[in-house]
Amino acid sequence: MPRGGESLIRAVTECSKVPVIKHYKGVCHVFVDGEADLAMASDIVFNAKCQRPGVCNAMETLLVEKSVASEFLPVVAQRLAQKHVELRADPAALQILANPPAGLTLKPASEQDYFTEYNDYILNVRVVDDVAQAIAHINQFGSAHSDSIVTRNEARARRFLAEVDSAAVYWNASTRFTDGGEFGMGAEIGISTDKIGARGPMGLEELTTYKWVGIGTGQLRG
Repeated sequence: MPRGGESLIRAVTECSKVPVIKHYKGVCHVFVDGEADLAMASDIVFNAKCQRPGVCNAMETLLVEKSVASEFLPVVAQRLAQKHVELRADPAALQILANPPAGLTLKPASEQDYFTEYNDYILNVRVVDDVAQAIAHINQFGSAHSDSIVTRNEARARRFLAEVDSAAVYWNASTRFTDGGEFGMGAEIGISTDKIGARGPMGLEELTTYKWVGIGTGQLRG
């Protein structure tokens, strides 16, 4: 189970003669839905990006529904400016943030940016039409690590939780919770984004195997 950056994990995987439990990178997302509590969304976005940006469960892309983008983005940009975050934004977000606050750098986002794990105070921002487009973006550009929706709308939240193909999905919570200790597993041994065996944070129990023991009184199969 390699622990480290993407290049180390890929090198171990390529050289290994035994199965490797791994996550290559953490390209994590927060989607702010049109029915989100925007104060809560601001807190979650700030925590997911800035609480500890150099870890795999930190947010790398912020998706905002267009119906609330003009209201939400300037507010959250003011908070991100406190940490001198660099925003790499799509055309719609660039237009909304045309006059960024002091301390915040604004650049156009490239398609490659959406695949990138920065581990730094850099954040992609994209305005999307709805939850369907947010899900499609995450499943295309994400790394199947940790993704969150902020919304009051339970139907949209349930759809997001079901259709985003990631090891950990959240409703109204920060992606920073994806951790063995936070999940009650004790010391975390690793995080897996594979789909065979354990997925997500892994503790000792997730690495153990088992056998079946049958104790009978003469039972026979008919």
